[in-house]
Amino acid sequence: MKAVVATLLGLSILGSGPALRADTEKRTPEKTAVELVTPAAQSAIDRGLAYLASIEHDDGSFGTGSYRGNVAICALAGLAFMSGGSTPGRGPYGREVSRAVDYLLANTQESGFINHSPTASHGPMYGHGFATMFLAECYGMTQRTGLREKLDKAVKLIINTQNQQGGWRYQPQRMDADISVTICQIMALRSARNAGIHVPRETVDRCIDYVKKSQNADGGFMYMLQGGESAFPRSAAGVVALYSAGIYDSPEIIKGLDYLMGFLPQKGVASREAYYFYGHYYAVQAMWHAGGERWDRWYKAMRDELVDRQLKDGSWTSEITPDYATAMACIILQTPNNYLPIFQR
Repeated sequence: MKAVVATLLGLSILGSGPALRADTEKRTPEKTAVELVTPAAQSAIDRGLAYLASIEHDDGSFGTGSYRGNVAICALAGLAFMSGGSTPGRGPYGREVSRAVDYLLANTQESGFINHSPTASHGPMYGHGFATMFLAECYGMTQRTGLREKLDKAVKLIINTQNQQGGWRYQPQRMDADISVTICQIMALRSARNAGIHVPRETVDRCIDYVKKSQNADGGFMYMLQGGESAFPRSAAGVVALYSAGIYDSPEIIKGLDYLMGFLPQKGVASREAYYFYGHYYAVQAMWHAGGERWDRWYKAMRDELVDRQLKDGSWTSEITPDYATAMACIILQTPNNYLPIFQR
């Protein structure tokens, strides 16, 4: 897997310039994983992945209630398995990953839109973005027959629905945009480019411009360009959007990281943020890219909080579904593994 990952990184839209700040180069990802993924954290990961495997539906989907079959949750569960080293058909959860791929391909329309219509009310471009990212990660590692054509179409749909401001919104249409949906699309495009799919530089540049304009003076990010206050979840997404688009060491990044550090998990203090797992999914990626003391402090605090929040059956709970929360928690805890190109430094 290491060789595959190295090859994929060479194709990244992020370029070949000085991509990493000095503080991220002081410690290798392998050393970081050994130091930071404690036995308690690994036990939580193992139990979480086993829980996810036990609740995958026969058709390869995940989710319950109105979220049953949601393509975003399916993709996130697949990424959770892959963050532990499994790939389609290989590893302890290779079968589960393959079934997730099958489900998403079965729900890819002729236009390239990846969507399960009964869950469309939950913001279908979120699902499309996460699903495209997952399929791109799988394609990059397996070159699976039949996946390339549908992945190409899914990527073109993203490119063709970017609005004039440079962002995306809930529907695959060139209308308004918000920072949250936009980050899903730019990460999907980065993953696709890593896997060898063409992504126009113009699309990335327009996205960078949109994200930079979304930043408030306090370093956080507004939801839409019309204005609004900063909030932790979308601000974490905003910083990762910049990293994903190839911006590594800029005033916007530094201000964003400083803003996020104000939300560092505190032992014994209950987190009250809305969209808890969504926010921390992006925040841990932001700190991973930043490296150094920020990463050390953030991961340790988040790791211990998630271990404490895990339920007896191995799951985590959220306002959406246990599948979603568990997938997010497992991805966060496994960030130091550095297995997936999309989450790599």
